[in-house]
Amino acid sequence: MNISVIIPLYNEAESLPELTSWISRVMDKHSFSYEIILVDDGSNDESWEVIEQLKTENPFIIGIKFRRNYGKSAALNVGFEACQGDVVITMDADLQDSPDEIPELYRKIVEEKYDLVSGWKQKRHDPLSKTIPTKLFNLATRRMSGIHNLHDFNCGLKSYRKDVVKSIEVYGEMHRYIPVIAKWAGFKKIGEQVVEHRARKYGTTKFGFSRFINGFLDLLSIFFVGKFAKRPMHFFGTIGALSFLLGTIMALWIIVEKLYHITMHIRYTREVVDQPLFYIALVAIIVGFQLFLTGFIAELVSRNSTERNVYQIEKTI
Repeated sequence: MNISVIIPLYNEAESLPELTSWISRVMDKHSFSYEIILVDDGSNDESWEVIEQLKTENPFIIGIKFRRNYGKSAALNVGFEACQGDVVITMDADLQDSPDEIPELYRKIVEEKYDLVSGWKQKRHDPLSKTIPTKLFNLATRRMSGIHNLHDFNCGLKSYRKDVVKSIEVYGEMHRYIPVIAKWAGFKKIGEQVVEHRARKYGTTKFGFSRFINGFLDLLSIFFVGKFAKRPMHFFGTIGALSFLLGTIMALWIIVEKLYHITMHIRYTREVVDQPLFYIALVAIIVGFQLFLTGFIAELVSRNSTERNVYQIEKTI
């Protein structure tokens, strides 16, 4: 199979017939063998009924329905597990992504041997309240990830080599940083393609202000997990050892100073426990010891962690 198109959706009943018909026309025009995987993320409108009807009209459509809303990352992860195409295309269900971009995204993977190609909506139809935070996210992500050639990490329109989606895990709300996850997994040939950003035709956006806060938290999580998931002791142990060492040095200083005053018969103006340095040293030693133990426990957890991506799937067609 040439292409798998994965479309996570939540309450997009109106746009699905037009979107799937458009994708099919593009596929037939270029003689691609394909599948369209529609992942219903617990919609409470008629989205699933529409998918069932579309399935009867188009055998290349696969429908997966979550029992409740888990989020876009969960829908993508389940779609990645189910897909069979050599090239995987992800796109949003709101018709803001154009299926006409698919042939070029496919060509870049097959002919130019990219691992991942991310769309860049250079001209956006969004208000400033959305575009400005997005620019800040992308700037921070470029700095922290080292992927300097991408302008829009969160664009829903992307293409992947099959090996990429079968090797990565997307959870929480980390779909924004799939290129970063792919890079940490060892897929470093990541490119970009300018794509059309179409105005929303049906419904309203499903993402609120909280996504901006969650985005920065997820970026920090991605950075930490990417560098230390397999060796958490390197992070906690290093900080813990430095804190313990600093506290020990301060404690030794206090002891030596006390002994010096006793030996030289110099009057000691303050008791040891009356000095702020004593409490700073004590806290540093305790915190260092606790961080070291945290690193040790994290090592045990990382070696025995269970699958985190387990979702209740109500129906599959």
